[in-house]
Amino acid sequence: MKKLKGVYGNKDFFNRGVDLTAVMPLVNEIIAEVKSRGDGALLDYTEKFDGVKFLRQKDLEVRRDEIEDAKRNVDEHLLRSIEKASEAIKKFHYRQKRRLETEKGEDKGGPEEMFIDNTYVPLDVVGAYVPASYFSTALMCVIPAKIAGVRDILVCTPPGKDGAVDSLTLVAAAELAGATRIFKVGGAQAIAALAFGTETIPKVQKIVGPGNVYVTAAKMAARAQGVEIDFPAGPSEIIIIADKTANPLFIATDMLAQAEHGAKSKAVLLTDSARIAAEVERQIRAEAGDEEGEQNGIILGDDIGECIAFANEYAPEHLEIMVREPKEVLKRIKNAGSVFVGDYSPVAAGDYATGANHVLPTAGYAKSFSGLDVHHFMRRMTVQWLDKGGLAKIKDVVVKMSRAEGMEKHAQSVEARF
Repeated sequence: MKKLKGVYGNKDFFNRGVDLTAVMPLVNEIIAEVKSRGDGALLDYTEKFDGVKFLRQKDLEVRRDEIEDAKRNVDEHLLRSIEKASEAIKKFHYRQKRRLETEKGEDKGGPEEMFIDNTYVPLDVVGAYVPASYFSTALMCVIPAKIAGVRDILVCTPPGKDGAVDSLTLVAAAELAGATRIFKVGGAQAIAALAFGTETIPKVQKIVGPGNVYVTAAKMAARAQGVEIDFPAGPSEIIIIADKTANPLFIATDMLAQAEHGAKSKAVLLTDSARIAAEVERQIRAEAGDEEGEQNGIILGDDIGECIAFANEYAPEHLEIMVREPKEVLKRIKNAGSVFVGDYSPVAAGDYATGANHVLPTAGYAKSFSGLDVHHFMRRMTVQWLDKGGLAKIKDVVVKMSRAEGMEKHAQSVEARF
């Protein structure tokens, strides 16, 4: 693709890779300590990194009375909003579950001769990492696991300076989403505890949820040692494809909203309209000043097709489409974590209340991974049930192919039934 014009911001703007090499030595040290010393290491790291000194191992786990206190501390109007969001998330993920339950792969001969199908089995124990005070992420991680049928859903989240977990996170995770147990542990040490187990925190089969570079590095290290994860992720990002019919104010506010995720988050406008590019740049600078150029990029392409090609190569976490014919653009999108179509579909809506999951692959991983959903908490098995008539239909195929590969006993195992 030919070089596009009009980029402003950091010269390394499009270098989105999460550099884990710098933090991996410390992460490996933390993992080794947690594997060796268990809860003792968690207590030490919680004091070192979070500034909280727990005196007993049992202080690492949230008690029921803490959850009850949290419920009393949450504003009832805000609670109703969170409840509405959780219902939307449940509705969306139940729909995914129903699709799995209705999938069929039957042979035309019918189940009385040959029944071939997929069956989905939930994992037994999973761990969810919830960054401090991101109560919406607790909903996004725990609800699909619950719907999938996971027996034990463990949540790790960092404590505040007072040694308590954010009240909204407790209510969201325990009361609305259905987490089994919640632990006051953050960072790489939380991932290590979930991956390998301690005296207090059980070992899990899979770890999900976003986090900083240390959390991401720990997840990758855990995966290398046999514990599955959802996907690696880095700083949050958005791409907006817009033509001359788009609203510059909507674009600018959505790009600025991305900055709230942190200094390394990225927002990119792709447009074929010089007027839109200039107006969005003006509004961003008027609102946030020149420093926002470090996070925001504007690219002026020759046409929307060029913008689509760039977006597919970039594979963003979030993709907004603001053009005259959005369906035509949507048909050509191949790589994105979640797509938001039209002027009234901001990423913020998906972050909280549409019901779709906001835990998504970043840094180009949308080319290979899908966002978090019910599938992440289940294993698929095939079920094959043949009667004598069904086996007779494929008997000659199996026998001939078995012998061609030198598998005589395979052939005999079929012939013995006739």
